[in-house]
Amino acid sequence: MNDSPGHDRVAFSLDLTLEESRRRAAVVAALGDDWDPLAVLRSEDEAHRLLYSGLDAEQERTYAMLVEAGVLPGRDAGDAASH
Repeated sequence: MNDSPGHDRVAFSLDLTLEESRRRAAVVAALGDDWDPLAVLRSEDEAHRLLYSGLDAEQERTYAMLVEAGVLPGRDAGDAASH
């Protein structure tokens, strides 16, 4: 590209909306008809509950500190920590 005087620049833009729609459709198609997003969320909640169950006192303090800092969601948060 020549930035010297006398050379006009041409604005260039590219709309990727159609390609993003195609990509999303391909992802949903790849998931298949038997994919159940609610079952997935329930499984993730159960895994989270199990991961942080049975902590000793020091681990509980560390967990509480990370929840307070927004690094981890609380036990009843239901979704990721907000930042």
